[in-house]
Amino acid sequence: MEKPQDPIPSNLDDAAPSSRSLWALWHQTPLYVRIVAGMILGIGAGLALGPRAVDLAIPGKLILRVLGALAPALILAAIIHALMTAQIKGKTGARLVGLLLLNTVVAILIGLFVANILQPGQHSHLELPTAASTASKAAAPDTLTQILDNVPSSLLGPLGDGGKVIGVIFIAIAFGFALRPVKDQPVRNVEDLVLLFLNALIKILSWVVELVPLAVFGVVANIVGTKGFADFKAMGAFVIAVLLALLLQGVWYLTRITLGSWVRPLPLLRGMRDALVMAFSTGSSTITMPVTYSSLKNRVGLRDQSASMGALVGANFNNDGTALYEAMSALFISQMLGRQLTIGQQLMVVLTSVVASVGAAGIPEAGLVTMTLVFHAVGLPPEYIAILLTVDWFLDRSRTALNVMGDINVSCLLDGKVRQTPAEADAEVVAI
Repeated sequence: MEKPQDPIPSNLDDAAPSSRSLWALWHQTPLYVRIVAGMILGIGAGLALGPRAVDLAIPGKLILRVLGALAPALILAAIIHALMTAQIKGKTGARLVGLLLLNTVVAILIGLFVANILQPGQHSHLELPTAASTASKAAAPDTLTQILDNVPSSLLGPLGDGGKVIGVIFIAIAFGFALRPVKDQPVRNVEDLVLLFLNALIKILSWVVELVPLAVFGVVANIVGTKGFADFKAMGAFVIAVLLALLLQGVWYLTRITLGSWVRPLPLLRGMRDALVMAFSTGSSTITMPVTYSSLKNRVGLRDQSASMGALVGANFNNDGTALYEAMSALFISQMLGRQLTIGQQLMVVLTSVVASVGAAGIPEAGLVTMTLVFHAVGLPPEYIAILLTVDWFLDRSRTALNVMGDINVSCLLDGKVRQTPAEADAEVVAI
């Protein structure tokens, strides 16, 4: 995905050189490095401030509130655009859809199975917000709380009856800056309009993601200052559980490839190592997409149609690793809260995760965005997603690699049990 332009006012050129250099250093440093730095600084601040570090968690709450507001509109625009532009035709298209849905459902079920068996959230305990604490905050709100209350929790909420004017202003400012670079771009049809809206939302999201390291700093400082390191024990168990679930999903992929394709697992992994390493290092299946397609066609030897349908078309819908992670996160937080999700609620997690994952592959930090929908669906407080930010930088790369592995799986299964003949390969070259 093309990197959005920096949300910097034009008068920044008149700012002091030190300001520009500090921003450039911040912006050019990889996000995961900034997150790790925020976690280390947060531990130091929590040890130094103790219980006084509780207010440092407010930036994390603000960021999650904005993510929750963006999520429904992002998923709506992403699914509409994916369905409008995807070239899915005939029996091959129907089989592609079936494979994608099957892989996603299996991934979510594996995640729920591992989370129910290992119970990683049992290693720590969170408190649900009580009515008393909410009332006390309402009685004497401080300035930061008042600002937080005016940030819209829904993108269209402030536009309805009784909406807060300040929330409308926040939305107007965000879209005003996001649309400035494309104000002269012509809108020729409905597809252009949907794409314009989606790109504006993604640009706004990229600005929010820039602030995630500050949220990690505040969340970690609050946890260490008020509870010590108890929650980090649970986070370690959660990381192990997610990695185990991702490994099991990888075994599912390779088993399906062995039984339903002419491709053998070990030569496949050797041929696709560049794509898998790139997916892990960049954390983006979209950026990895051309490498995935090229490796499938030139190194593995799949037919062009199979490679393109799985790696290019299917990638717009395939987000198995993210769906698995969201399902496990919901169970993990519910376990930390001392709540056990019922079978019905876990089925709701499956349904919501499937819907949220469709079309979200091109959205940066898709897991954090769509997770707010999953949490709301089963009544979990979305503010506790902030706890996951401390390990999400690593798990995001792991699940992105699994997303690419899912694209590889679909391409191999579409290619069938018979390898293309030299005549077919020559015909493809002539057609190109």
